[in-house]
Amino acid sequence: MDWDKLLKRYVWDDAKTPYFIAVRRLTRSQAHHELFVYTLFLGVLFGFLAISALSARHPHGHSALVPLYAFSVVCAAIVLGISKHHYAALYCAGAPVAGLAYFAVYGFHAGLGPVDKVLLVAAMLLWLRYCVRTIAIARAYPGMPDPSGAP
Repeated sequence: MDWDKLLKRYVWDDAKTPYFIAVRRLTRSQAHHELFVYTLFLGVLFGFLAISALSARHPHGHSALVPLYAFSVVCAAIVLGISKHHYAALYCAGAPVAGLAYFAVYGFHAGLGPVDKVLLVAAMLLWLRYCVRTIAIARAYPGMPDPSGAP
């Protein structure tokens, strides 16, 4: 078994996983693949959050704001995945900010240690940094070149 080819084919392929290619050098197909993975991640994560936030066992209690916001992010992710519009990307970029605001207002889970809290905040900040890239991709998408030989 050739692990290098498998890794290149399924994990790191410049056509399907172009995360370290500059936005100005992306083709439309590469941008489509990157936004598809992002919107799939966002839709699944916030779909789960929208459903689980309906429970009263969370710190926000019976607040309807958290599940409604999570559902709106799912809708924005669907719009971003279909239309590649930068306004949808801007709305989706508010998700890590909302996560940080949730931590600030309701706090962290009681079982988390200080390292876990730092890792969660760092993950949110890295996610926010990645959102800048998704906004740039969505803005540049209409003018991106199609790869030669692609449908």
